[in-house]
Amino acid sequence: MAGRGGARGGGAGHRGSDLLATPPERPLADRLRPSRLGDVVGQEHLVHGDGPLARMARDGRLASMILWGPPGCGKTTIAGLLAGLADLEFVALSAVMTGVPELRKVFAEAAARRDAGRGTLLFMDEIHRFNRAQQDAFLPHVESGVVTLVGATTENPSFELNAALLSRCQVLVLKRLGDDALEKLLLRAEGELGHALPLEPDARAALRAMADGDGRYLLNLAEELMRLPPEPALDTARLAALVQKRMPLYDKAQEGHYNLISALHKSLRGSDTDAALYWLARMLAGGEDPLFVARRLVRFAVEDVGLADPQALVQAIAAKDCYDFLGSPEGELALAQCVIYLGTAPKSNAAYLAFGEANRAARDTGSLMPPMHVLNAPTRLMRELGYGKGYAYDHDAADGFSGQDYFPEGMARRQFYRPVERGFEREIAKRLEYWARLRAERRGGA
Repeated sequence: MAGRGGARGGGAGHRGSDLLATPPERPLADRLRPSRLGDVVGQEHLVHGDGPLARMARDGRLASMILWGPPGCGKTTIAGLLAGLADLEFVALSAVMTGVPELRKVFAEAAARRDAGRGTLLFMDEIHRFNRAQQDAFLPHVESGVVTLVGATTENPSFELNAALLSRCQVLVLKRLGDDALEKLLLRAEGELGHALPLEPDARAALRAMADGDGRYLLNLAEELMRLPPEPALDTARLAALVQKRMPLYDKAQEGHYNLISALHKSLRGSDTDAALYWLARMLAGGEDPLFVARRLVRFAVEDVGLADPQALVQAIAAKDCYDFLGSPEGELALAQCVIYLGTAPKSNAAYLAFGEANRAARDTGSLMPPMHVLNAPTRLMRELGYGKGYAYDHDAADGFSGQDYFPEGMARRQFYRPVERGFEREIAKRLEYWARLRAERRGGA
């Protein structure tokens, strides 16, 4: 008995030291990386049939390229597979962690590797984070073939990469993963882990929606859910509660995205500045693109404040420019300042309504010509036809106002713009009333 007990004790000690020596298990997303280009999900337009990557793989010729697509759509996976297909050394870097000195070292090693008969595929993640001068460092090495560059970006290359680099690379657009592609990933995850996710069908659909097209994020969530007991299966509410404990939920292209921006907009419209600041903070904490928020603030300034405070648009554009200049997090204060300004500004949608009414009138009246007196007459024939006849130059009038009618002939005057009795529009209303009185007087005397 003692001997068997001693053996068990020794075995336990041996297993303990093995555990200390065992490296941690690779994340599920890493374990499920495809080993074949054709197994990449969601990018069939690139990797199947006559897709550009499929053609490169068949021809055995790999060009430098920029992979443009949202997070978690397979950019890193594709780069690694291409390196294997072309028998190139795979070197992966991130622009966030790399400067020009590190790049020079990589290029020197690649040159030595080429002299030894082996090429290099340099995968540069988030290449858009390099400034224009840093991007120039790639040019001679891409041009000479020292490296085959595969850059990955989530931003529009037309705006973020310089023309010289773009001219040396083929831009390939990757799509966000659709629902079918995400389901394929879940099935692969379940096959790898050996059992199904403990989810009811509606919760499984909700899980895919939470991923918002990001395969890596989906697999990270699936890995967490696989640690739960198989029963009971989670419904949508329990899934949401469970995920919220691990990370804030903010789906930047789905319902939460539109709910929160709507809450911000309507809080501003209701002049509830504190609530608007809260929704701004919620969106920024959830990872929303601050420039998306800035665009909505500019829209609000013209749609809901309008000419009640003409400075609202100036403030909104200034906030956008300030964020562009400072970046995050300092530039976010400019957005907060703009929210305060807009929330406390007088509100008017009179310009918005006026333009909508004018649009409807334009559609209804078809192709009515402007009145003859406002038409230019650059030729004698046009003058003989009456172009420009009777035009009164407003600056020659005593009040700088001729009172002529500029609506099309055959169309009665319409009032589209009706300023409100708030803010600067009170002053605009006085001006309109003054011109209306003068117009009526001059027509009466005509």
